[in-house]
Amino acid sequence: MTRVSRRGRVTIAVLVVVFLLFTLFDRVVGAWTDYLWFSEVKYPQVFTGVLTTRIWMFLIFGVAVGLIIAVNLYLAYRTRPLLRPHSAEQHALDRYRLFLLPHMTGWIILAAGLIGLFSGLSAQGHWQEWMLFSNSTPFGRTDPQFHVDLSFYVFEYPFWRYLLGVAFTAVVFSLIGALALHYLFGGVRLQGAGERMTAAARAHLSALVAVFVLLKAAAYFLDRRGLLLDKFPTQELYGAGYTNINALLPAKEILAWISIVVAIAILVFSNAFMRNLVWPGLALGLLALSAVAVGGIYPAAVQSFTVKPSQLQKESPYFQHAIDATREAYGLTEVKVEPYAADNTSPPKSLLDGSDVTVNNIRLLDPAVVGETYTQQQQVRGFYEFSPKLDIDRYTIKGKTQDYIVGVREINYNQLQQNNWQNRHSVYTHGYGFVAAPASQVVCSGQPFYVSGFLRDATKQDDKPGECSSEEDLIPVEHPQIYYGEQMGDVYAIVGKSKASDRNAEFDRPIGGNGSTSNGDQYSTYDGSGGVAVNTFWRRLLYAAYFREANFVLSGVLNDNSKVLYQRDPATRVRNIAPFLTQDSDPYPAVVDGKILWIIDGYTTSATYPYAQKLNWNTAIQDSSTAGRVFPEPRQDVNYLRNSVKATVNAYTGEVTLYAFDESDPVLKTWNKAFGGKLVKPRSAISQSLMDHLRYPEDQFKVQRDLLSRFHVTTPEGFFSGQDFWEVPKDPANSTADQPPYYLVAKLPGQESARFQLTAAMVPRKRGNLAAIMSASYVNGQPRFQVLELPANTAIQGPNQTHGTMTSIPDARKELTQFSSQNSDVFYGNLLSLPVANGMLYVEPIYLKAKNESTFPRLQKVLVAYGPKYLAYADDLASGLEQLVKQVTGQVPVPPTDNNQNPDPGQTDNPPRTPQVQEAVAAMNKAIADLKAAQQSGDFDAYGKALKALQDSIGRYEDAVKAAGATPSAGASPGAPASPGASPSVSTQPPAG
Repeated sequence: MTRVSRRGRVTIAVLVVVFLLFTLFDRVVGAWTDYLWFSEVKYPQVFTGVLTTRIWMFLIFGVAVGLIIAVNLYLAYRTRPLLRPHSAEQHALDRYRLFLLPHMTGWIILAAGLIGLFSGLSAQGHWQEWMLFSNSTPFGRTDPQFHVDLSFYVFEYPFWRYLLGVAFTAVVFSLIGALALHYLFGGVRLQGAGERMTAAARAHLSALVAVFVLLKAAAYFLDRRGLLLDKFPTQELYGAGYTNINALLPAKEILAWISIVVAIAILVFSNAFMRNLVWPGLALGLLALSAVAVGGIYPAAVQSFTVKPSQLQKESPYFQHAIDATREAYGLTEVKVEPYAADNTSPPKSLLDGSDVTVNNIRLLDPAVVGETYTQQQQVRGFYEFSPKLDIDRYTIKGKTQDYIVGVREINYNQLQQNNWQNRHSVYTHGYGFVAAPASQVVCSGQPFYVSGFLRDATKQDDKPGECSSEEDLIPVEHPQIYYGEQMGDVYAIVGKSKASDRNAEFDRPIGGNGSTSNGDQYSTYDGSGGVAVNTFWRRLLYAAYFREANFVLSGVLNDNSKVLYQRDPATRVRNIAPFLTQDSDPYPAVVDGKILWIIDGYTTSATYPYAQKLNWNTAIQDSSTAGRVFPEPRQDVNYLRNSVKATVNAYTGEVTLYAFDESDPVLKTWNKAFGGKLVKPRSAISQSLMDHLRYPEDQFKVQRDLLSRFHVTTPEGFFSGQDFWEVPKDPANSTADQPPYYLVAKLPGQESARFQLTAAMVPRKRGNLAAIMSASYVNGQPRFQVLELPANTAIQGPNQTHGTMTSIPDARKELTQFSSQNSDVFYGNLLSLPVANGMLYVEPIYLKAKNESTFPRLQKVLVAYGPKYLAYADDLASGLEQLVKQVTGQVPVPPTDNNQNPDPGQTDNPPRTPQVQEAVAAMNKAIADLKAAQQSGDFDAYGKALKALQDSIGRYEDAVKAAGATPSAGASPGAPASPGASPSVSTQPPAG
């Protein structure tokens, strides 16, 4: 072999050093800045705890795996035969031996080191499993099969499984490496006379194979517990069924003992008696055959011939285990199910007299629609922006508690006119104002009535002060500046001035004139506790490297008092401090004791709770309110859920506080113990003012709603039949996604007083009528989940049926078509299903928006219905409710719809098939097809044209039938065309906006 020259070795060394500098430099800079950030938020134990755990796991597993492989490679080298028989095979291997022998120790260290390095890198990614394993907290409950505390499955089982995987990896690589060296140095031969394998090689390799088989035995024993996490073969349930318990469980134990016997046989027969690999090979073949027969064929036969013919009888106990475990794992054991007859179909007078709390607080503003309204009306400057989906919270103002649509005015940095580095990071550093409007009130042609968050000190609205907005700020805050918010992204802010007499440099808000001149701008300087000091050259150099921005050391913006605020998204801050939490997807702002706080619900989850239903978290929380996500979330399997933490982030200081909301949760106890016991504050630290703004979390409700669609059935017989299963209805405004739940202040049947609660309607599976109303709320800080179950034979319409009926009111259908044809977009708000006066009241607001950038959605119309018969289409809610009540007494006629029009007795079933009639029928069919296509695409212009074409074709059809001497159907309408049988029907509700 040609030796590398000295210059070549130096070049290689320099390249290696440069490579290490580039690969390690970013990690060192990142770790240093992370430590400074965690110190700023006062959670350094999280940084040090995670970092030290990952380092120790990297070292322990990397060294252990590398050492095992190195020992086996060295053993294979040391036991090589001194004399090798002459053969072509050995001559061919000489060149490789000559290459390796001079530096054999180095090659062994290199090979073992590389495998150990990758093993260590893999191990440090499993730091959460080790922390749970080493800090396990008992559940105090056992599984129904082995009667082992559930903590074994949640905290210990995943780590044991990983440990077995590492052991298999080390043994397999050791076996491959040892076999390669034994072959290279003649311990194992394929050619030549005599033994094919030396005694030393045989002992070494057989020992490794025996260890592998013993590990397989351990895996079989562990698999016995893992059966409780398996899936039923024929039902959408998880856990061990009849076949698993009565066939697969004993099979796993048998295979484990067979593996132990095989491992002993390999060692004994290979080295003590036969001294060859024939019997060990037979033993391994026996193990494989046993695995197929005992672990595969036998359970399959039991499933086919014993379970399948009488599945309910055989599986009932295991169905019950799965039902009970699922309800326990997801916190459904305390769900209160009450019957609700909903047999009152006549609107009561209490809809008008103000005696019904639910009616008084009906929410008209939809937070998913009015976000654009807030932005257009409350931005003043083009760079201000509200979240597209606003939030809902309740406030008590002037003695009245009601829900408010709330949002904070943040900066959209992409809309800055001069988007240079200094403006982006040191001038426009924050948003301004907490804006709120009552959810049940609209003013000034369909606008929200704003009560807080105004930019000016004097008149808050130039037009109609006191009518279109409150004359004073009804939700005052100490620091209206928003330095930490959802729109901040990865934009950092540099704040602070060198001395108090210096000019303020941060744009605060426009205050004078019309807000368009610099003379009307107010500037400020941040004086909060947030941020990391960058008051020295070395700190600036550090952050110049971290942000890859040379201005940190070149710009005159920074001074001796400068601080940098970064990672300003509230969800990111909580995720860094509590990486073990699954966060609710909808953080919301609240004013608590004069401070703007972001409130984030944190969940502790697990995927190894025995017998509990497993689901994909990111799929379970999907509905029409989350359908706009650009990137799909990675799969996250869970089968245990607790809303164990309430987190707050101060919008001014960035301070993060974690509160234990469910102090009985063993998973939270374990994580808190892992980080020193002081990571999470006790529940008693939650002030009453904060407790008043905590709400039942939306994502948890969605998951529980999805599960209760099946697991409200608590008997194996009912679950097996599936006749009583429910499903989430599709959103009437977006038929491709589920209807989202909605927050409202209401007093539902069985409740002592009005509550701020999350509510949703359910329908029977594959049917449209109403099945149940679910609601979840907090009462005295404790969660309450209520289900109002309607009779199975109810004729009460579900949300989509009601939407279709209301939009088929002639006046509504006509005006909505006109709106869409007049360059306006129609938006449907949340359709609220409200149990009122032992009946069902439905309310659906309708918003209009002109098709240009300077307009915003305004609430223009309201659809209301009570029961299956009484409907109204009105300018406002009060008028709609009044129409409903007057329809009962006959003062106002019930509007006709496609569902309640009576057919004409003289309708001709089979009109003559003249060419004119057939041509008209063909035109009707084409118009109906165009109408359906317009509905699906949401194209209002095409919808209006198709509707007019359908009406014209119906007129042509009637004329053709009369000309043929027959009597057409009177009062034909687009929804029910007089058709000779070949014409399909179509729903003519306008497409959702």
